[in-house]
Order: sequence, then C-alpha cells, then structure tokens
Amino acid sequence: MGRVPSSSRHRRSYQSGPRRNERIRVPEIRVVGPEGTMIGVMQTKKALDLAKSVGLDLVEVAPNSRPPVCRILDFGKYMYEQSKKQKESKSTSQKLKEVKFRVKIDTHDYITKIRRAEDFLDKGNKLKLTLMFRGREMEHTDLGFETIKRAIKDLESMATADNDPRLAGRNISVTLSPLPSSRRKKKFDDEQAPEE
Repeated sequence: MGRVPSSSRHRRSYQSGPRRNERIRVPEIRVVGPEGTMIGVMQTKKALDLAKSVGLDLVEVAPNSRPPVCRILDFGKYMYEQSKKQKESKSTSQKLKEVKFRVKIDTHDYITKIRRAEDFLDKGNKLKLTLMFRGREMEHTDLGFETIKRAIKDLESMATADNDPRLAGRNISVTLSPLPSSRRKKKFDDEQAPEE
C-alpha cells in the first residue's frame, strides 16, 4: 500500500478541525507554550506529557510547517475563539454602496436617490453619499454641503453619519452606517416629497 503524501494527509485532517493530543502522529514538533512563548522543538510524546501535566491540550496550529507547530492550550476555548473570529469577520463584511448627487439636482431625482439609499441601508449595507462638482460649480460648495446635509437628515431614520461631510477634490462625501434593523424606518416609500 502506497503512502499518502504528508501534505495531503495534513490538509485532510485539518479540514475537520486541527489535530490534537494523540492524533498528532509526527515524531517531532515545534512547541508553543500556554502563554504564547516558544518552547522549541521536542518529541511529540514529551510535548503531550507536558500539556497533560498542566491540564491542557496539545493542538496542531501550523500543520504544514517543518516540523509542525503545536500549541499547548485549552482546546474548547480555542475552538470557541476561532468560531467567534469567523462570525466577526462575516459580520464586518458589510458592503459599501454609493449614491451620487449633483449640485443642481431636481426634487424628483433627489427622492429617487434617497429611496435607493434607503433600500441599500435596509439591507444592512454601509452607504457613501457623494456629491460631484463640475467646472464652475466649485464656486458653490456651500450648495453642495446643503444637499449632502439634507440627505443625511432625510436618512436619519435609517442611518447615522460616521463623520462630517468632507470636500476632497471635486467631491463632497460622507459615509453612513445603518441603524439596527429594529430602528430603521423608511421615509420615502410613498411618493411624498421631502419638506423644503
């Protein structure tokens, strides 16, 4: 019977969770102590005895290293922290959507853009509001800031601004974060015009 290449052996076992204790079958490993300090290379049996003597597990954390790196730790706590990290990385992967305005935007277009912004926020996305200036419009940045501030106010039942609107080059922009879903309330679902 042919030997399975060691790299595929490692890969297969790591998918169902890292190897620990007696499942670590290599003769030598590099050991990291419970406080994260490097102990060094030692025989697997000796490292396992060391882990058991302090009431912890020996867990393979870098199976593809030569020799593999194992850590002495509480396995249950380690798996809990790993799943917590995965959940956090999923929850922070909000998409950033963008809605663009012009200085001379008419009321109908403005409402359409605010409705689109509400839809993005309702799906839990962060939102960037951008107002773009063309040519001589740069002389009226005050009008641009008014439009962006009006949009922030019209969206306050859906989101909060992460910072104050800023002028960068020919654009004014601001990022909004959605409110918790239980507090979000769309203002522009019907055909109402915003109050001037």
